[in-house]
Amino acid sequence: MATNNDQRKTPRMSDAAVKAKTGKDWKEWFSILDKAGAKKMTHQETAKYLSSNHDVGPWWQQMVTVTYEQARGLREKYQTAGGYQISVSRTVNAPLAKLYKSFANEKARNAWLAEEDLVVRKATANKLMRVTWNDGESSLEIGFHAKDHKAQVVVQHSKLPNAKASEKMKAFWTKALDRLRASLEK
Repeated sequence: MATNNDQRKTPRMSDAAVKAKTGKDWKEWFSILDKAGAKKMTHQETAKYLSSNHDVGPWWQQMVTVTYEQARGLREKYQTAGGYQISVSRTVNAPLAKLYKSFANEKARNAWLAEEDLVVRKATANKLMRVTWNDGESSLEIGFHAKDHKAQVVVQHSKLPNAKASEKMKAFWTKALDRLRASLEK
């Protein structure tokens, strides 16, 4: 697990990738944002500055802003405007309907996820589930996608209380989805 200091040193996206899409590498962006006073700006103000003054598109505004905030210690790993969230995905060699059923059907879910008191708030077959986690506070958005002859599930766990809880849930969902994949690919 990376410490805050480790994560500040190395952005998740390479210099080459950010330069190819924005014309500048991380060192250049950090220098520009430091000179603009971004350490004292809100997230929205920084993103707007990138749009207005540097013609950066919406997705890259967010990427540059979040990476800058993490590099300068203004935002922890997994932190969003609404709290903390993690995302874990797996591609499974199984039909989409079978993957969806492994979440939607309580008996099938209990075979790989031994968690009780989950509240399904919304479900669209083979596409999406919104679930209140058993802590009654955090929330899951589970997306299902067809991929050739396979299927992908993306679990986004939001409203987590802090970075430590986020790390714990990232590890939890990594192991849980590995169990799910193993059970479906028998």
